[in-house]
Amino acid sequence: MLILFIAYLGGVLTILSPCILPVLPFVFARADRPFGSHGLPMLLGMALAFAAVATLAAVGGGWIVTLNEYGRLGAIALLALFGLGLLFPSVAERLGRPLVALGVRMSEPRGSDGAAPASGFSPLLLGVGTGLLWAPCAGPILGLILTGAALNGASVGTSLLLLAYAAGACTSLAAALLFGGRLLSVMKRSLHTGEWVRRAAGAAVLVGVGAIALGLDTGLLARLSVGTTSALEQALVDRIKPGKPQPEPVALREDAGLVRVSDDRTAPPPARELRVEGRFPSLAGATEWINSAPLAPEALRGKVVLVDFWTYSCINCLRTLPYLRAWAEKYKDAGLVVIGVHSPEFAFEKQPANVRKAVKDLGIGFPVALDNDFAIWRGFDNQAWPAFYFIDAEGRIRHHQFGENRYDKAEQVIQQLLAEAGQTRIAAGLVAPLGQGTQAAPGAEPALSGETYLGHERAHGFASPGGIARDRAKAYQPAASALRTNQWSLAGDWTVEAERAVLNGANGRIAYRFQARDLHLVLGPAANRKPVRFRVLVDGKPPLADHGSDTDAQGYGVIDAQKLYQLVRQAEGSRERLFEIEFLDAGAQAYAFTFG
Repeated sequence: MLILFIAYLGGVLTILSPCILPVLPFVFARADRPFGSHGLPMLLGMALAFAAVATLAAVGGGWIVTLNEYGRLGAIALLALFGLGLLFPSVAERLGRPLVALGVRMSEPRGSDGAAPASGFSPLLLGVGTGLLWAPCAGPILGLILTGAALNGASVGTSLLLLAYAAGACTSLAAALLFGGRLLSVMKRSLHTGEWVRRAAGAAVLVGVGAIALGLDTGLLARLSVGTTSALEQALVDRIKPGKPQPEPVALREDAGLVRVSDDRTAPPPARELRVEGRFPSLAGATEWINSAPLAPEALRGKVVLVDFWTYSCINCLRTLPYLRAWAEKYKDAGLVVIGVHSPEFAFEKQPANVRKAVKDLGIGFPVALDNDFAIWRGFDNQAWPAFYFIDAEGRIRHHQFGENRYDKAEQVIQQLLAEAGQTRIAAGLVAPLGQGTQAAPGAEPALSGETYLGHERAHGFASPGGIARDRAKAYQPAASALRTNQWSLAGDWTVEAERAVLNGANGRIAYRFQARDLHLVLGPAANRKPVRFRVLVDGKPPLADHGSDTDAQGYGVIDAQKLYQLVRQAEGSRERLFEIEFLDAGAQAYAFTFG
């Protein structure tokens, strides 16, 4: 709610910007006419034009990111142009001259006899022209909103902020229209100061652009841009649809309502009766589809549907994929449709290009819906990754289960629903796929180490002296004494942000004392996508036979994408070990440990 108020206030303060001067003649030209028939239509037209321009800017920026890997450079170029417009108002003025001329003609419309026409369409058109002139130079808060959308895709949250901004601007211009002369005299005294504030904002934007383009900063824009923070974005969405669980995962604990889960319980006997749990919710909230055109529940009537909620850096989700692929292939001719709903945990998992690459690398051939706004998640009232929902041929949810394992129960439900749908040729038996690497089944012994986040928002078990310095660079030292089980530490120059720790220089290290067969770490390369080399040690030595699928026997590996990396897989047992990783290059991004 606070960020909405800030956006609204930014719109109100637009009237103090020097670029408002060409707009004011159009506004005051209607000051002597009835507000309802002239002023209000003009403000409506202005808001419509502004909304159109702003939405195209936001969505267009999102398209740039989606189209190719150079989209970030394109978005940075747009931000640089915005900064120049703030620093040099004459740039925006030159671009707007044709619109100013059009507005002058429209502000004094005349009929053939020299009288003003009675139609109310003229003030509406005047408002459209005013909005087109005003949108390109509206102010730094608007630039921040559009930049976030350009770099990370338009969203419901961004649209709400644009709406709040437009409402604020219309409020200030409505006041100008109603109180004309008195407000203008006040504004004239403030414009000189406002011009210097505007120029300072433009210079700051250009400095930021330079730092980002050179890869000197890895998190500032993400923290400033309201379009990038998934927690904020989801909070805005939840304001629209209250009463649903907040889709931000929490650390694994017994009372958690929203977690990545694994399930080691013995599978129960086959179900004799599957009750109706609800109707198949809409899939319209998907922001994109992979491997399929958009699907709808109505079009899937007559099919048995398995909906899988997952995210590609979740180890529990990855280990379900061999079964999902096997079921999709085995029962496709009998009428089964498997749909993956990708609901992201980290900001990088919201980028369509990253998800498309992961889907390809993981060998997923069934349809995948990108649920970046958690609309489908809320429709199912889901609470965990991974989660399976089984829907019968009549569009009714008949069963659901959270977590790994119990695959035999899941396949028996599929067979039962296909039989209910009238299928007589259903392949017998149960699949038994063997996953490889991160998709391999967990160890026989339960992991005694749980998921551990390295970002300060959900970090626990941190043991370096002095604790975590939030969102600022700090030279960390190893723990003063030996780490206890499930404690971790940093060494080197790091910046710990809300959801990740970013290494500012080469040779930074992370240590963790764990007890599990497998150790995984969600990692990303440097901000400029330059790969980062690393080396892993287990109990101070190369892992040899205990190396993971993303390291060699000597512990060496390379971070070349934002994803989950398997760094340790113990060949025998799951005894307690000391894990250490040293990053040989700067820029490494570390998000979370997971175990298995």
